[in-house]
Amino acid sequence: MRSEFLPFSPPLIEQEDIDEVVQTLREGWITTGPRVARFEKEFAAYIGAPGAAALNSATSALHVALAVLGIGEGDAVIGTTMTVASSIHVIEHQRALPVLVDVEPDTVNIDPDAVEAAVKRTPNVKAIMPVHLYGHPADMAAIYDIAQRHGLAVIEDAAHSLPARIDGRMIGAPEPGFDQPNLVAFSFYATKNLTTGEGGMLTGSPELLDEARVWGLHGMSRDAFKRYTSEGSWRYDVLLPGFKYNMPDIQAALGLHQLRRLDAMQRRRHAIVAQYDEALGSLPEIETPKERPGVQSAWHIYLLRLHLDRLRINRNEFIDELRRRNIGTSVHFIPVHHHSYYRKKYGFQPGDFPVAERQFERILSLPLSPAHTDQDVADVIEAVTDVVRTHRA
Repeated sequence: MRSEFLPFSPPLIEQEDIDEVVQTLREGWITTGPRVARFEKEFAAYIGAPGAAALNSATSALHVALAVLGIGEGDAVIGTTMTVASSIHVIEHQRALPVLVDVEPDTVNIDPDAVEAAVKRTPNVKAIMPVHLYGHPADMAAIYDIAQRHGLAVIEDAAHSLPARIDGRMIGAPEPGFDQPNLVAFSFYATKNLTTGEGGMLTGSPELLDEARVWGLHGMSRDAFKRYTSEGSWRYDVLLPGFKYNMPDIQAALGLHQLRRLDAMQRRRHAIVAQYDEALGSLPEIETPKERPGVQSAWHIYLLRLHLDRLRINRNEFIDELRRRNIGTSVHFIPVHHHSYYRKKYGFQPGDFPVAERQFERILSLPLSPAHTDQDVADVIEAVTDVVRTHRA
């Protein structure tokens, strides 16, 4: 057994990341400025998006996307219950109605059939907000088709899915033939495949992103770089009742080098996934994750699912057993309809989303980071195997 605790998903920070941040500090421009502009340009080029706007979190990016599209009181947005609550909070912030639907059992992503049914029964639906959970893209062909037929915008929560692909198209790149508004929000939180500590990015058309930048900085017509440098002017106007969501250059400095190493970090993730698959895939008490045909997962999370009828312990006890063996895990996520605020406001009951509820009871996330060594991975495999063997039914 390990002598030290293995964190679930530590960031991989290398010397070039540190050097760029230090250089930013020495140059003296630490808020939104030239490094943010470079990061936006390089990120958009990497995923093949027409443009990108850097913000201080993926939650901010989702909130700004709703604001840009004019979604507010009296409107409805279709989302999934199987996500972090902040994905749904932003709909509440806009005083719109979040309409939760169930998920597909294999990917735990939003179920397009449930989306279609919700669109047909709900007045004033303006957008669909799919989440690409765990790094595996949602069924976007079906989602785009629904949105196209009903004239709906699509706001994609891609916090887990950099750099996932569907049929070779990277998440965030335009979908051919889809002519409704489409904005995609990425996360650079500390555990993500690319990190800036905190931070996010919104991709979409240049016209929508121009408005997004205004929403993201107090609704002002000029940012600090345009006001305080030698080429700038102190004059500005307030065009919208905006937010304070801009990304500073310190974060962008970290993101620039993380982006350049992303492919290498992804190769390490794939290698860890292959080791897990080979060692754990034959254990009948657990189910390892799969990729659908035509999909390339970002492998943000390695989702383990327990066959509880073959074990003498439940999911929570399984996690406790791994913790005793110094292995850190997590659960992604507690379904939104389980949380007190949403239960009380919307009257959700057990059984409302049966697929999500069944999956939630048996899921846990194993350690997965390019910072993990082969010995770390071997320790995880040994611990999981030992727990299974010890607690078989």
